Amino acid sequence: MKKAFGRLAAAGAAAAMLVLAGVAQAQTVLKFSHTDNPGGSRDQAATVFAEKVKEYTEGRYEVRIFPAGQLGNDPKAIEQMQLGGVDFTVSATGSYATHLPSLNLTAMPFLFDSYEQGWDFYDNSPWLKGEFDKLPGVGFRVLSTWEAGFRSFTTTMPLPDPAAAQGKKMRVFPNDMIRWTMEAIGFQTVVMPVTDVYLAIQQGTVDGQENPVDTIVSLKFTEVAPNVTLTRHVYSPLPLTVAEATWATFSDADKEAILKAAAESSAFSRDLVKNSEAKQLEDLAAAGATVTVPEIGPFREAVASVYEQARGVYGGEVDKVLAEAEAIRAKMPTN
Repeated sequence: MKKAFGRLAAAGAAAAMLVLAGVAQAQTVLKFSHTDNPGGSRDQAATVFAEKVKEYTEGRYEVRIFPAGQLGNDPKAIEQMQLGGVDFTVSATGSYATHLPSLNLTAMPFLFDSYEQGWDFYDNSPWLKGEFDKLPGVGFRVLSTWEAGFRSFTTTMPLPDPAAAQGKKMRVFPNDMIRWTMEAIGFQTVVMPVTDVYLAIQQGTVDGQENPVDTIVSLKFTEVAPNVTLTRHVYSPLPLTVAEATWATFSDADKEAILKAAAESSAFSRDLVKNSEAKQLEDLAAAGATVTVPEIGPFREAVASVYEQARGVYGGEVDKVLAEAEAIRAKMPTN
């Protein structure tokens, strides 16, 4: 009887170990770093992604979200994916250009006039697909593209035209195309992480910054730079990426599940950002910001030199992108 009881106890212990092993597997944690504040659109999309990953992998993975640059600013998060400290991040395409310089070309000024045009490029561009296919070779891959919107200005002074930019300091992130565009408009550029910008404007280190409306709202930039100038000079969505080393650990079924979660979070992000913009601008104005739509012609003329500057570095790749963008605009006119 004692032997039988012992065998039952051993069997029970073995079963318990199997259960615990299953729980441990279910609690595999993947780190997701981003610089949006809690509750912002990126943070909301990250929550959708995490929930879908858990659902579609039947609980084998938990995506743990670290917002507001807790694990580092955008360049650091991308670097951490290469080093194994971060599994997922989401950032402007230009942030990845440090590791694949040709991606700078997505930040050429005035490529697109509408969200739908931008989506067509990011979903269907043969050129961009070819560039994204190179990224696993440098340590990460694109899963889908989330939305942020079109970049515009918040400044401490009015910005009716490029003349108002002369002698003023504009924060930029580490991206040559954005820097060239700002300098062509007339700004002096100062490179710094987005997480440092609010204080830098407050202290007078820079006179303003440029980001999509969604980011302007999330990071409260109008509290220190109340002049919002809607130039919409660059379409600036957010590729969601995974560390290639992490990707290699997934089964084929889990890869499909994560891609499905990425696609659904992308659809959520695009819908949320596009349909929130008008209300966000109304709220900014109601809170005391001055929101203006300038005459765009002088800004377009000011940045015309940027395309030739880009050709000097990237050669014929520039015209490939410009041709694709022109075809999309012709296919999907805004008026």
